[in-house]
Amino acid sequence: MKISIIGAGVAGLSAGCYLRMNDFETEIFERHSTFGGLCTHWQRDGYNFESGLQWVLGTNENNPFYHLWSELIDMSAIRFINHDVRMEIEVKETHDNTGDNVFHLYTNLNKLETYMLSIAPEDGKVIRRLIRSIRKIQTLEIPPMIKEVPKILPWYKKIGYIKYLPLLLFLQKVKPETNVTFARKLKNPFLKEAFKLLFDGEEMSLLVITLPLAYNDLKSTGYPVGGSAALVRPILHKYLELGGKIRYETEVVKIITEKKHATGILLKSGELITADIVISAADWHFTLFSALEGKFIDSTIKKLKNQEQLKVYPSVFMVSLGVAQTFQNHPHFLRFPLLRPLVSPDGSRYDRMEVHINNYDPTHAPVGKTVISVSFYSHFADFWITLRNSNQELYREEKKKFADVVIALLDEKLGKLKNKIEVIDIATPATFQRYTNNWKGSVQGWFPGKNIIAVTPVKNELPGLKDFYFIGHWTQPGGGLPVALKSARDTAKLICYRNGITFSVC
Repeated sequence: MKISIIGAGVAGLSAGCYLRMNDFETEIFERHSTFGGLCTHWQRDGYNFESGLQWVLGTNENNPFYHLWSELIDMSAIRFINHDVRMEIEVKETHDNTGDNVFHLYTNLNKLETYMLSIAPEDGKVIRRLIRSIRKIQTLEIPPMIKEVPKILPWYKKIGYIKYLPLLLFLQKVKPETNVTFARKLKNPFLKEAFKLLFDGEEMSLLVITLPLAYNDLKSTGYPVGGSAALVRPILHKYLELGGKIRYETEVVKIITEKKHATGILLKSGELITADIVISAADWHFTLFSALEGKFIDSTIKKLKNQEQLKVYPSVFMVSLGVAQTFQNHPHFLRFPLLRPLVSPDGSRYDRMEVHINNYDPTHAPVGKTVISVSFYSHFADFWITLRNSNQELYREEKKKFADVVIALLDEKLGKLKNKIEVIDIATPATFQRYTNNWKGSVQGWFPGKNIIAVTPVKNELPGLKDFYFIGHWTQPGGGLPVALKSARDTAKLICYRNGITFSVC
């Protein structure tokens, strides 16, 4: 049976591996010249710049995703770094007479609890309850992803999901809590402000931070030395070793359907590829409304397109610098307020900056140097995309002008780095859209918002269309690598089931 897969990101490569393990003939079609999708890096003058990878869920056996990654790659061959501090958040309030106004989000729960209690003993009850809640997560049996019970399973297999009932009851209890509602329970003004700013001003489910913290503490959320390539390249090698085929710089423009069955794909070159099954690991909007011409949609999909049920995760304006300095005395990840608002050409207003200093990965810069990245989330990706398409000269001027202001602010904050900058790389929402084809340049698909555990309205099959599956980070709000991996595995398993094949990972 022949299966065509659109996209060579983590989802497409993982699906290819699982399907080859079960003797399906597969071929991946990638519009870009390389693999990885959003999980990628690029080189300039001796520096390696990342698209945004900071940590990976499941980097040791304390998390179930470790076993899923291990089905595809040798996790022991990758060196992971576990940071002592997840992030440092500078706020306006101070917590003692020394004038310290930086909140340290420690990854060790004992240290975090002691630290917060020392700052706000008056909030002891609330703090201890939070830490107990995070520790509770560590005791629960957690599947690789919270997901509804597949309808195709026979009843005796569905019974096995009962073991996850304590987890579901716990999540049901804590899901109404957001960083903002939690902050309201705190009396200490410093701690209150820090929790309000956990997501840089956005209100989101507190689970977005407490779930990772549970595994930060268990050192199962490490950063792979070598960045995205250290994780994704072994998956590519696995796929090729299994006999999978891949074509780069091969753009798919249409998914061919006949009598409500997907029967192949049409390439931009005009070549028609027939297939028994088509899997799209590409962008959600492109897949449904361009490749499939909007023929297989329902009211739910229409609401998603109009962003009535879910909002699209914002895109990013990112300034990356190669600097001849190590910044050893600075935190690896910090957020801080600006003395005056920064206004982007797209109209976005920023009162704070987020800086990532990648001085812990020796593969990203020559000795004695480091990479610094500043990211600004933008809900106005269309401005950059339209500007680039209509006036590239003005587009270059506007992005450079904004980057120059960012560099000047960094120069003030980090101590005269401007003269030590060797490389400047600027990525706008148009860059992300151009290289990954993600709708509106989105960097993580759908925005999770206040409720990250609701059953997703995004399905991997479409109404009225057979022999087609959709996988990738767009299938679950929040996106990310775990979603891409698990959606690929689930789909491969479903295809095996429907073809009378016992799913194997050997």
